[in-house]
Order: sequence, then C-alpha cells, then structure tokens
Amino acid sequence: MGRRIIPLLFALWLVNFLDRANVGFAALQMNEELQLSPAVYGFGAGAFFFGYLALEVPANMLLLRYGARRWIARIAITWGIVSMAQALVVGPTSFVAVRVALGFAEAGFLPAMLYYLTLWFPAERRAKAIGQAMSANVIAIVVGAPLSGLMLTYLDGMAGLGGWQWLFVVEGALAVVLGFVTLRSLTERPAEARWLAEEERSWLVARMAEDATAAGAQGHHSLKDALRLPIVYLLGALYFCWGIGFYGVTLWAPQIVAQLSSGSMLQTSLLTAVPFALGAVAVILNGRHSDRAGERRWHVTIPLLTGALGLAAGSVVPGAAASFAALCVTVVGVSAGLGVFWSVPSQFLVGRAAAGGLAVINTISSFSGFCGPYLVGFVRGSTGSFTAAMVVLGASAGVAALLSVVVLRQLRPAGAKTPAAARAGLPEGDPVA
Repeated sequence: MGRRIIPLLFALWLVNFLDRANVGFAALQMNEELQLSPAVYGFGAGAFFFGYLALEVPANMLLLRYGARRWIARIAITWGIVSMAQALVVGPTSFVAVRVALGFAEAGFLPAMLYYLTLWFPAERRAKAIGQAMSANVIAIVVGAPLSGLMLTYLDGMAGLGGWQWLFVVEGALAVVLGFVTLRSLTERPAEARWLAEEERSWLVARMAEDATAAGAQGHHSLKDALRLPIVYLLGALYFCWGIGFYGVTLWAPQIVAQLSSGSMLQTSLLTAVPFALGAVAVILNGRHSDRAGERRWHVTIPLLTGALGLAAGSVVPGAAASFAALCVTVVGVSAGLGVFWSVPSQFLVGRAAAGGLAVINTISSFSGFCGPYLVGFVRGSTGSFTAAMVVLGASAGVAALLSVVVLRQLRPAGAKTPAAARAGLPEGDPVA
C-alpha cells in the first residue's frame, strides 16, 4: 500500500516545497534585477504565510465536505497557477502581493495531506509514513538546488524571460500537472481501495477503526473539542518556535552559502543541496526509529537540540568550511523530527477534531514562516552578515526543544499496539509496507 500512496504524496510535498522555497534561489537574480533589499525580500518571502494563515482552518474543514483527494488536487492546481504568476513580479509591491496570494492558494495543504495519511496508516506506522512523504520538504532543496542553478544559468534570457522567471513558471506548472494526477490516482479511503486484496483491505479497515476508537476514547471528535484542548495550542507554539529556525535557514540557505563561497550560481546551488540531502536521510531514519521504539518525545527533542547547537556553532566558528559544516548540522537537526511531530496529533484527535486540530496547529506554527525569513533579513540588513541572525534562530530552536520535553511528556505510547504486536496481526503481504 505504501508503495502506491507514498510516492505520489512525496511528489506533491516535494513540488509544494519547491514552490515555497524556490524564491530563495530566484533571489540570487531577482533581488538585484528588482532592487529588493534584504529586509524587503525577507518580508516578501514570509508574506506567503499571511494568506496561508487567513484561510488555513476554513480550508481544512472544507476537505471533510469534498474529500481529501479532491481537496488536495484543488489546492495543487491553484497554487501551481499562482506560483507561475510570480514570474510577473516587477517590484516590492507586486512581490509581496503575489506571495500573499500564493499563501491563499496553498492554505490547507499540509493538514489535508496529514489527515489523508491518518486514514491509511496505523498509528504505530504513521511517523515512518509521514517522514517518508514529508522528507520531500528537505529533498525539495536537494532537487531544487541544481535544477534552479541550471535554469538561472541556461534559461536566462530565453523568450525574453529571466532565469528566475523560468524558475517560477516551470516549477509552478509541475504542481498543476500533479493536481490532475491526484484526482485520477488517489483513493479516498481504504474501504474503497479495490486495488487491495480483500484480506488486506478488511485488515486495514479494521485496524484503522481500532486506532479511531483508541483516539476517540479520549472524547475528542469535533472541531469544538480540538479548540478546547490546551495541547493543541502548545503543539502550535512548539512548532512555531521550531519553524522560525527551519524556515529562516531554508529560505536564506542559498544566500548563506553564496556568502561562504565565491562560486557561480550553479556551484552555489549544488553546495546548497548538500545539507538538505543529509536532512532528508535524517527525516526518514528518525521517523523509522521512532515507530520501532514506540517513542515520540525524544525523537523530536534531540533533533531540535542538534539544530540549535548547529545554529549556535555557525555564529562563532571561523572559516567557510566550518560554517558550512555547522549549516549541515543545523539542517539535519531542524529537519529530522518533522515526521515524528506530525504523527502526534492523530494520537488523540479523530474525525473533525483531527482535521480542525491539525489546521489550528499549522495555523499557529505557520506564522513562523513569516517571522523566520523576516528576522534573518532584518538582522542581516542591520549588521551586514548572517552571524547575529543565526543566534536568533538558534535560540528559537532551543525554546522549541524545551517545549518538546514538556508538551510531549503527557502523550501515550505511539501506537495502540506495540510495533511487534501490530506486525504479528498483519496478514501475509503487509498492506502497509
């Protein structure tokens, strides 16, 4: 089953993050051509999240009406069109406006994807599944870095467009195509999966019902229930602090690497891919180990501490090589716990509570997508370097680690069954594999 569902979700997540993060690579040309200062670029890059925040909860509640498959497809097609429109930017005002519009278009995507995964993967397999799909957030930079470098270098001037404009057009078009593929390929729920053998389908439907019963036993079924739970807001605060470091590093990474090296745009893009390749491996391995151990708290906390240490080291170590090594440690740290974290809410939320709770957590945390890039831009514009900005990002990741220790302490074990017991109950030919 995983081999049928995960690759498409991975592709959607990859293109989604490409369309969020490609502005960091476009900035290597765009900022000079449009005369965007570091502060203006940082504000515009983060302005995406104004639109995202405004529609996040309403968008995610609509997915229950229209179904996750249709809703994910609609979002992908819409964001692809708006992402392509970024090629029409002519100055600071239009740059900020189209970034806000992109946020409107993408609102609800991450919670919808997570909600869809909770319909298909049992609790004790969920961190691994989410980690596999969500590793695309990091791999997007690995793929996008050389792709962006090639387009910036070789498409610049073609048909009268700059390389940075082609970057938005090509990667936005990919989202539109994937939206139509989603409509055709995804199945809404396991009970409708005629591509599964009868025994596998029956086992999966029963297993997911057990998970829903275990989560529902806590009485959290409606949006009102989710809005009353303190842990929902605490998880949002945790990921907000985490996101400041993650987005601050991600959207500025190409320019950080460019400051450390004297290479061409293509060389800078290839170097930028290295820390994110390591981060992608860390996401998958950490999620897999978390599922095997049936543990969540330390699989979130330890990576966050690692990221905070990497950011702190990056602000003090001498030399370009040491700074680049610190950047690698940082990206591994702020990336590794992503899948584990997003497996947590479904342990105590089901149905409308799950859809609404995921949206609330993501709404609170998404504001970090503005704060991180803007803080880096503001501090860099004031000081002329990234050193002080890394200290700010590191402090935020450290706070996230402390919150993780406290907030995740109250959670029950990761699955209603231990991993070994769940495996023992699988029919031959594990449908979740």
